[in-house]
Amino acid sequence: MDKQDTIYVAGHRGMVGSAVVRALQAEGYGSIMTRTRNELNLLDQSEVRAFFEAERPDVAVIAAARVGGIHANNTYPAEFMYENLAIAQNTIHAAYQAGVQRLLFLGSTCIYPKLAQQPIREESLLSAALEPTNEAYAIAKIAGLKLCEFYRRQYGVCYHSAMPTNLYGQGDNYHPQNSHVLPALIRRFHEAKQNAAPEVAIWGTGTPLREFLHADDAAAGILHLLQLENPPDWVNLGCGTDISIGDLARLVMRTVGYEGTLTFDTSKPDGTPRKLTDISKIQETGWSPKIDIEHGVAMAYQSFLEEQAAGTLRE
Repeated sequence: MDKQDTIYVAGHRGMVGSAVVRALQAEGYGSIMTRTRNELNLLDQSEVRAFFEAERPDVAVIAAARVGGIHANNTYPAEFMYENLAIAQNTIHAAYQAGVQRLLFLGSTCIYPKLAQQPIREESLLSAALEPTNEAYAIAKIAGLKLCEFYRRQYGVCYHSAMPTNLYGQGDNYHPQNSHVLPALIRRFHEAKQNAAPEVAIWGTGTPLREFLHADDAAAGILHLLQLENPPDWVNLGCGTDISIGDLARLVMRTVGYEGTLTFDTSKPDGTPRKLTDISKIQETGWSPKIDIEHGVAMAYQSFLEEQAAGTLRE
């Protein structure tokens, strides 16, 4: 990929897609192509095919997806599987048909088995059962990853994938029920502080361990992968360290300045007990994350406040 390439970023209004666009702009890439959902419905095969045939970008980054936390994944599995399968197959196949030689597909570390050996290596894919609460989303993302692998093997195009861990940061989704854990905590503690609520209850025991990567770090990793002449078929994109949900909640409490009580609703599911990625494969190519969790949460809360004040908060 070079500065003269036309780069299509699918999902540019989402957290990771917008971070990729900002990173490309900061690095001097001038020809960045985007389409809103109203301009291009990625679930419609004919629309996607017509777009790629007309525009023929040099590079495609597929960051579009239907995403959500445990509640959303568990409540709407049919929509999560159908929509993410459609996005993957429509974009990857249409890109190939239009002669796009480079494509990076974004998945998720939820593709790995629920009880995969920690830290999770790329080779553990399809070695055991998935976490039931996000099985539908995981299967769709596995299909996209494998589609890239097989198009690359069969046709020689450089289609590859990155599997980000839990992402957070500017442009996150703060929906009260359907957001991921970190933005949900930021909103909940912020509103509890505003309302002088005596306590905040969070789902589960607080003991599960999770890994979090700031979206700006993820974008830097994606640009790095796009510069590699012969990237791996897929790599984990994480920070290589984890934190318990309880400790994360306490960090958010301190960052927000909430002084009430934190409690745990143990009747709610914990999900996977631990999910930490082994990032040695991408580190061997020369990339490592730079934003630690304390600094990242402070950045995320500042973004939340700015987006709320501007009326642009996603929810």
